[in-house]
Amino acid sequence: MLLHVVHETRYDYTPAVENAHHVVHLKPASNARQALISHHLLIDPAPAQQREVVDVYGNLSTFFSFQSAHDSLRVVAKSVVSTAPLTSLAPYGNANELPISPAWERVREHFRYHSVAAWDPAAEFLFASPYVPRDDAFAEFARSSFSAGRPLAEAAKALMQHIHKSMAYESLSTEVNTPALEALEQRKGVCQDFAHIMVACCRAMGLPARYVSGYLLTHPAPGQPRLIGSDASHAWASVYCPAATASGEVDRVMPGCWLDFDPTNDRSPGEDYVTLATGRDFLDVSPMRGVIRGGARHALNVAVTVTPIEVSYLVQSDH
Repeated sequence: MLLHVVHETRYDYTPAVENAHHVVHLKPASNARQALISHHLLIDPAPAQQREVVDVYGNLSTFFSFQSAHDSLRVVAKSVVSTAPLTSLAPYGNANELPISPAWERVREHFRYHSVAAWDPAAEFLFASPYVPRDDAFAEFARSSFSAGRPLAEAAKALMQHIHKSMAYESLSTEVNTPALEALEQRKGVCQDFAHIMVACCRAMGLPARYVSGYLLTHPAPGQPRLIGSDASHAWASVYCPAATASGEVDRVMPGCWLDFDPTNDRSPGEDYVTLATGRDFLDVSPMRGVIRGGARHALNVAVTVTPIEVSYLVQSDH
């Protein structure tokens, strides 16, 4: 599937910002599931400095800065991405065919520290991060999904379903910086909270998990037109699944894989999803963040449009 993504962010400042430094994660990744065909980033006013960098997690990010006063900032990212269905990506299978995986306890023991153990890079995603603390409440919530001997992939899917059933999706019920524990306690939130809770639950059970930011192609109601700018950024969770030997042990030779789960929608991400970046939590991959001098008050407007390529150029235009 070819998808055209337009992500527009606009800030209006009062008084003007004197100088500023920003980092954006708006360039989609290229990986086994998707290929970036084209990407264009428009920044208005033009920054004094701009450079693209690869962060510690392999994400493509852009740094830019301003040394002169400006009372508004407009950032528009336009991308064309080719995505593949899960059925074409071994060993993922499709939404109903999970890969063969070791029992979750064996994966937990694989990552438990002991002397002379071989380093596994996924171990970095076992630990607490700014938006995903360690707390017994996450383990208690997750425990019913992790019965004895259950394969990891099956247990992760059960956890996704448990979060989806237990949490209510409610816009504006949380803020960008709402702690995952608070969202769990109130049993409501948005996709960012659902993803943070799943990541926190997996880590509480001793399993590596990471946060994924991206987009989801949404479909208008029958007979209704697709509204430009009405979509939004999306987020889901990714759980590390080591390869399994014939006896069900963790295979220490064959590479494992990251399995994506979307607890907001209770499904495995497919070709209608676009991955932007992955990290420990939202703070690592926020679409745009920065430091400004001035601009004590500001108004923020964000518009996201994800459309199939055959119609995208009929409804999009350069500004």
